[in-house]
Amino acid sequence: MKKETLLVVVVTLVAGCIIGYIAGQKNSGPSALIASGAPVGPAPTVNLKQKLTELKSIVATDPANFQAWVALGNEYFDSNQFMDAIEAYDKALEIQPNSPDVLTDQGVMFKQLGWFDRAIGNFNKANEIDPTHATSVYNLGIIYRYDLQDFPKAQVAWTHFLEISPAGPGSDRVRQDLEFLRTHPPVKK
Repeated sequence: MKKETLLVVVVTLVAGCIIGYIAGQKNSGPSALIASGAPVGPAPTVNLKQKLTELKSIVATDPANFQAWVALGNEYFDSNQFMDAIEAYDKALEIQPNSPDVLTDQGVMFKQLGWFDRAIGNFNKANEIDPTHATSVYNLGIIYRYDLQDFPKAQVAWTHFLEISPAGPGSDRVRQDLEFLRTHPPVKK
């Protein structure tokens, strides 16, 4: 691959990540999962197949390229190719196992497949690595509240989320959900 082509690929990836990050800052729906590193929102107008081909070419020639594996995972993430995203994130985590953003994004993919234990494991590990990683704690609360209906654990997660991100994305919705959980305790069977 020529240096000019590689430069174009890198610039395109960086621009896509920046656009995705900006778009992601505006996303805070009630039960929306928040991705850490994967761009959220409409994908840039670059052809997905072309972008995937370019990224696969990069990781084939440079399998230790953490950023390329993350970018490939993010493309699969955005196009709802859950297993491919998980595999790309696995490769990135082999290179940098302590990346809370990649762990969180992979956790979101696990959640999408209904693999809640694995998602919880990723979110907990991300928060252990970086105790101020609000996105992992937010997503942990989402799983406990909406998927597992484990309201006490959702309350613990979201209380922690508000401690580390009192005004961050989703904080108003978390306050509303916490208030609802406090005023509507689960019925004992």
